[in-house]
Amino acid sequence: MTGWWVVLATLALGTVIGVVKLRRDGRLREARQSLTAQALGHELGERATLVQFSTAFCQPCRATRRVLADVTALVPGVRHVEIDAESRLDLVREFDIMRTPTVFVLDGAGNVVKRASGQPRKADVIAALGGVLSHRPDEK
Repeated sequence: MTGWWVVLATLALGTVIGVVKLRRDGRLREARQSLTAQALGHELGERATLVQFSTAFCQPCRATRRVLADVTALVPGVRHVEIDAESRLDLVREFDIMRTPTVFVLDGAGNVVKRASGQPRKADVIAALGGVLSHRPDEK
């Protein structure tokens, strides 16, 4: 009878971990770092930049690429930059990137204002950009 409780407890714990992971996956959260065009190896967008860290065999990276391309087509002055995480280990280490895709939302000055690990939803990316683009430089 003791074995039955262990199995039940293991299943419950696995379910809780799975639910937490699903809720956090792709969610954009606050970040306080910055990236220059020189460090990135690409020009920044005039108003904002979406930086995506990807790897060659990452299936969610392909879907994320489509989402970010759609968003950049909708919002003028926003650029999408995709970085191969395997070839830019310096940035991966500096920004503590643990999985791909990882997406940064940068303001026009290169400040990372939002960050997501996993595939973000299109609506969340648009909302994050709305926050970046509505902020005026003279405000604190």
